Amino acid sequence: MSLTRYKMYKRISECLKEPIRGKILGISSITNFYPLIDKERSEIIVTEYPEIDMQNLPFAENSFNYVISDQVIEHLENPQKAIDESYRVLKEDGMVIHTTCFMNYIHVAPKDFYRFSPDALKYLCRNFSEVMQCEGWGNRVAILICFMGERFRSINIPASRFSIKNIIANYNEEHYPIVTWIVAKK
Repeated sequence: MSLTRYKMYKRISECLKEPIRGKILGISSITNFYPLIDKERSEIIVTEYPEIDMQNLPFAENSFNYVISDQVIEHLENPQKAIDESYRVLKEDGMVIHTTCFMNYIHVAPKDFYRFSPDALKYLCRNFSEVMQCEGWGNRVAILICFMGERFRSINIPASRFSIKNIIANYNEEHYPIVTWIVAKK
């Protein structure tokens, strides 16, 4: 697990009361969520952006128990439309998990439009019935490491809590988020 996402996936895991199960729409690579999914009791449909446009999902209303987008909405021209589309395809009481970045270098895929604070994510998801978690993770040391280049930001984080890498990956300064995310219920 990379430095910038280690704590984010850990916090999302802590938010969920039980494994993710049911019909799941994954938008772009959701492999980091696989440990949270009960694969025996789930149907997972993985799409890739930009081949499938999150702003115009080709699925019927009320189709999915979960919609997960991992580091996608910063690349979309109209993130509100994308969030509304994820809401539309969710079943009643379904959940979304959207992760994105806040302090990050420009990374075109195919374009890079926005950065989102937790407040921005709450605003985008204002039509959901409940925000279960909306947070950010980052710290000044991690920001410096990240801006040293991809090789440094992609370092693996050991499980040992006494490792300096693990300490940096778990330390959070609220005002310096590198990544932000939201877990919300329809």
